[in-house]
Amino acid sequence: MHMANNRELANAIRFLSIDAVQKAKSGHPGAPMGMADIAEVLWRNFLKHNPNNPNWPDRDRFVLSNGHGSMLIYSLLHLTGYDLSISDLQQFRQLHSKTPGHPEYGYAPGVETTTGPLGQGITNAVGMAIAEKTLAGQFNRDGHNIIDHYTYVFLGDGCLMEGISHEACSLAGTLGLGKLIAFYDDNNISIDGHVDGWFTDNTQQRFEAYGWQVIPAIDGHDSEQIASAVKKAQEEKNKPTLIICKTIIGFGSPNKANSHDSHGAPLGDEEIALTREALNWNYAPFEIPTHIYQEWDAREKGQIAEDAWNQKFIAYEKAYPELSAELKRRLAGELPTNWEKESQAFLEKLQANPATIASRKASQNAIEAYAHILPEFLGGSADLASSNLTLWSGSKPIRSDKNVDGNYINYGVREFGMSAIMNGIALHGGFIPYGATFLMFMEYAHNAIRMAALMKQRTLFVYTHDSIGLGEDGPTHQPVEQTSALRLIPNLDTWRPCDQVESAAAWKMAIERNDGPSALIFTRQNLTQMNRTSEQLSNIMRGGYILQDCESTPELILIATGSEVELAVKAAEQLCSEGIKVRVVSMPSTNVFDKQDLCYRDSVLPASVKKRIAIEAGIADFWFKYIGFEGRIIGMNSFGESAPANQLFELFGFTVDNIVRKAKEIL
Repeated sequence: MHMANNRELANAIRFLSIDAVQKAKSGHPGAPMGMADIAEVLWRNFLKHNPNNPNWPDRDRFVLSNGHGSMLIYSLLHLTGYDLSISDLQQFRQLHSKTPGHPEYGYAPGVETTTGPLGQGITNAVGMAIAEKTLAGQFNRDGHNIIDHYTYVFLGDGCLMEGISHEACSLAGTLGLGKLIAFYDDNNISIDGHVDGWFTDNTQQRFEAYGWQVIPAIDGHDSEQIASAVKKAQEEKNKPTLIICKTIIGFGSPNKANSHDSHGAPLGDEEIALTREALNWNYAPFEIPTHIYQEWDAREKGQIAEDAWNQKFIAYEKAYPELSAELKRRLAGELPTNWEKESQAFLEKLQANPATIASRKASQNAIEAYAHILPEFLGGSADLASSNLTLWSGSKPIRSDKNVDGNYINYGVREFGMSAIMNGIALHGGFIPYGATFLMFMEYAHNAIRMAALMKQRTLFVYTHDSIGLGEDGPTHQPVEQTSALRLIPNLDTWRPCDQVESAAAWKMAIERNDGPSALIFTRQNLTQMNRTSEQLSNIMRGGYILQDCESTPELILIATGSEVELAVKAAEQLCSEGIKVRVVSMPSTNVFDKQDLCYRDSVLPASVKKRIAIEAGIADFWFKYIGFEGRIIGMNSFGESAPANQLFELFGFTVDNIVRKAKEIL
């Protein structure tokens, strides 16, 4: 039988990529052609995975950070035996296919994360490596290495130019993530051409400065050099490794190799014919000969590896029955059996014991209560723990050499990095990550929040200092449009609670939600606790509910969130004393309220009541959908000012008097 050599096996990737891009009439053939030799060595000789079970917990993770080269990973998944057929590859970039233009989590089996926004793949991978190391620290025991796998990343010049790569790779070095191995596709080309005019960093020195092992000057088309670099990377236990591979973009194309012409456009029929000739590939489009399939097929090898791990797990279960049951529960993403009872009891206890505290403090109290039940909590803050109040009595900060079984990450001033790292932790499994910063600085992280929503990950974004209510730090730190911006992200649940009870309920809902992320928004200023019946307490979970009502149909509805709910209640009391029938609706989560059935929504905001006022210390425009043409909004239409909070609330009209005046105007 003809035995294929490494180059021939790599050419299978090249031509599947070339043919799929040509058929789609769009795509990026250059990177798959340039990185095919590296991929062949990694996937055939080192990557521990089982195509029969893409979710085997102890598989190595592979991330294509330069996600525009998506045909590289689709070709690899197809060739090694995943459930991704030739016809799936022929549907590349087409509607409802398993092979979208960039790798999308949940479409093709074996795609570990959605990549494309450059720099986020490497950052997700840092999160995965943190999760692997921490989970191993929490669950492995002498003689029982149950969690033991690598995270491999492909990345290009674009990923390294993006600021987020600096944030993530700096932290990865500090945390000593020895099982993170990245391959830099050093081909000197980006969309605009040769990068010398805009990217001349000394990447080797940069990564050495972060505390990485760097293996430079590897010929990315020499199988032996690549293999020895991977072995050297695996031998280094205390540092992540960057393998710098010199490659030729569009390798094999006589006229378009080493040119940006091959980066992001089909090669064209003529050039493809020349490339087939140059690489001695005598097969039709999408044709892979049997002997090449046989050498690529990883199913048997993968099954043997997983079976061996299953045997290890049986021994682990015998030795540590409770620990193994806990690991299985956490990897399945299930909450503890006592969660529902304990979390509900906590809410009822808070309601029965009123307190006037800032909701950021109420958030910390909720973390304290829930973290005792949830060992899977992996918290953190972007250098603001003492302001965000994310630490609890059992917090154990992870360091490179100690607390490898910890539960808290000091992310440093890296909001974007933190958010995408949390996505990687969530994708890895075994943890529920939460991370905090000031609400204003969600702007730095916006694209990672969006990616969490796109991938439907249980990532918990915690934001404090939620409005002009933070006061003296002024407009640079006072969020105005941010809460609305978060509410507009599809599949993100945004909560802005009005007191300690709603705060704990928001945390509870975010933790229980396993099909998407949540943003929890908290105040710096103190909030008075509201009175509630048990029915109102349970209705918090519906995102919006009647907090205070009149005896018959209301003439006016006041809708408010956060610190403004107390103003609405006081204004309603004043209006009621003058014989006006007023209802107050607390709306901690517009996203969750919008998901309720029409009957419930109409019971809270009856269509027949046209006179409505929405009150929120954020951008006014968002509220038009709830108040209609006859309503009014007391909100922000400008940036804030630097002054004590009470003066700002008065300046911008967040007072009982102003609400009463507006109510009388519309009545």
